[in-house]
Amino acid sequence: MIPHETIEKINAAAKIEEVVADYVTLRKRGANLIGLCPFHNEKTGSFTVSPSKGIYKCFGCGVSGNAVGFIMEIEQCSYVEALKQLGKKYHIEIEERELTKEEQQRQDNRESMFVVNDFANKWFQRQLWDTPEGQAIGLKYFRERGLRDDIIRKYQLGYSPEKGNPLAAALKKEGFKEEYIVNNVDTRIGVGVVGKSEDGRLYDRFRDRVMFPIFTVSGKPVAFAGRILKKKDNVGKYVNSPDSLIYSKTNELYGLFQAKQAIARADMCYLVEGQMDVISMYQSGIENVVASGGTALTKPQIWLIKRFTSNITVLYDGDAAGIHAALRGIDMFLEAGFNVKVVLLPDGEDPDSYAQNHDSTEFIRYIEEHQTDFIRFKSALLSKDAGEDPFKRAELIKDITASIAIIPDIITRQVYIKDTAERLHMSEKVLTVEVLKLRKKSAPEQPKKEEKEQVELPKPISPLEQNYYNLIQLIVRYGEQQVEIGDTRYAIGEVIIYSLEADEIKAPNPIYQTIIDEYKRHYQDKGFKAESFYKFHPDPQVSATAIEMIAEKYQFVQSTTDKTQMGQLVTRLLFEIKLTVINMQIEQLDAELKQAQQDNDWNKQMALLAHQPKLLQDRNDICKVLGNRVINI
Repeated sequence: MIPHETIEKINAAAKIEEVVADYVTLRKRGANLIGLCPFHNEKTGSFTVSPSKGIYKCFGCGVSGNAVGFIMEIEQCSYVEALKQLGKKYHIEIEERELTKEEQQRQDNRESMFVVNDFANKWFQRQLWDTPEGQAIGLKYFRERGLRDDIIRKYQLGYSPEKGNPLAAALKKEGFKEEYIVNNVDTRIGVGVVGKSEDGRLYDRFRDRVMFPIFTVSGKPVAFAGRILKKKDNVGKYVNSPDSLIYSKTNELYGLFQAKQAIARADMCYLVEGQMDVISMYQSGIENVVASGGTALTKPQIWLIKRFTSNITVLYDGDAAGIHAALRGIDMFLEAGFNVKVVLLPDGEDPDSYAQNHDSTEFIRYIEEHQTDFIRFKSALLSKDAGEDPFKRAELIKDITASIAIIPDIITRQVYIKDTAERLHMSEKVLTVEVLKLRKKSAPEQPKKEEKEQVELPKPISPLEQNYYNLIQLIVRYGEQQVEIGDTRYAIGEVIIYSLEADEIKAPNPIYQTIIDEYKRHYQDKGFKAESFYKFHPDPQVSATAIEMIAEKYQFVQSTTDKTQMGQLVTRLLFEIKLTVINMQIEQLDAELKQAQQDNDWNKQMALLAHQPKLLQDRNDICKVLGNRVINI
């Protein structure tokens, strides 16, 4: 358990704009900051961060929360793990006792898997730097590839020994459960740094390889790529971590953790294929570079880059045979609204070798002199293949127009249409018609915004629920403030809860009841502030509901120190909910009376009629107080 005092210290230190900026590029807009939502795909930023309130809210998909909630959501981690991450960021020491075996067994699967990877990552590094074998083989390899020691350490490169199964032994000795170190294909539990043979023996998956850890955007080791150094028959050059609960190769980009700040500063990202390409370019001074890891580009990878920039330059080997296969991936960049440039390196060169032989100034100069926009690059490449063959040229034109058609911005599309028409000696009108036809055809099939599982918040759908929402909103916003009712001062939350209970008006959902129960337990605590208390509440439903209420744009409720005015507001809202309840009772009575008349039940009619005058009188009395006006909050 983390002490309450430490939690308060973390919440006070964590600035929402700094926390979010580690994952999303933000720009100033008035008093707030705005960027692209990391929780759903969008081309226009609707993700708003309020530094003054300490919260975020996306007006596209509706998610909202505080700094702790943001880390929980984006890292898919527990409340405690989010607090630990923020504590580390803000240098707040968290004292925790060592977990017992029973407690360790109860740990969340994802959390345990990250712990295994962290242990393995540090173990691989120790093998590289602290053992004769690692120094003679692994460290020698990296240095021969031209890497400086500081860069090797920055990317946390490592080494896995050739003989035996020392990592498996170290993990078992440390007490890690087998289910977290061996991957289960069906359940996707286990990181797979260790394999299991048919006879039940554990073996090191990455034996005799140099190790490249793969990190999440926040810097957690999520997987590994191991490169073999000795050529062996029927053995692949690379072995990668298997897909698991915490890792999917289609969702990660190598080097993004190290490059994200440089990408945001430069508003530009260079995309290469392999790990050594990234590391060598970074060492040469080009820090805003990431790699797809040798796999075909995916939409999740593209949207990772989109968080930090909309400008991408793709670097290809001069003799790359897979350029044609890679064109589809670049089409996805266009579809996502990127400004895409392509650079072909000289024959025989790749980003790694070119970076080793040129400094950053020379490398960037080459890029600037040889980069071309993707449509022109694709046109030139396919035109060369098509030659003078009419059928192939027709296919070329269709291929180019298909790429233009997926560009979301109409002005950019029109510029490309005009440019392509001139270069391919085509009618601009014909190309425009073809592009419009393709866009119309694909419109129903356009991918919708990715839906994600969210905390379900209560939404007022009836007058009673709306009235109750108004009152809960006051408790969350101003629950500790004193108001004057008559000649006496009370806390707002105290007045509201006492009145609701006195009139036996029950909460319409469990979340509101939890908010009430928590208020009753804590409102007399020293220094209690309702907004902070609920905003940082460990129950994600309570926290999300409170933040939604805090983030909402109010029609007339203002933060005020006028206790009389606030008291009048509380009184009015309490009268409104009571009026709603009475109206519901009258409607129910009328329905029952009508049924009794149909049943010719005289006794029931008389009993119901006896209650009617009191309800009608109560309604009239409340309407006089309210002046027949309904106030929405």
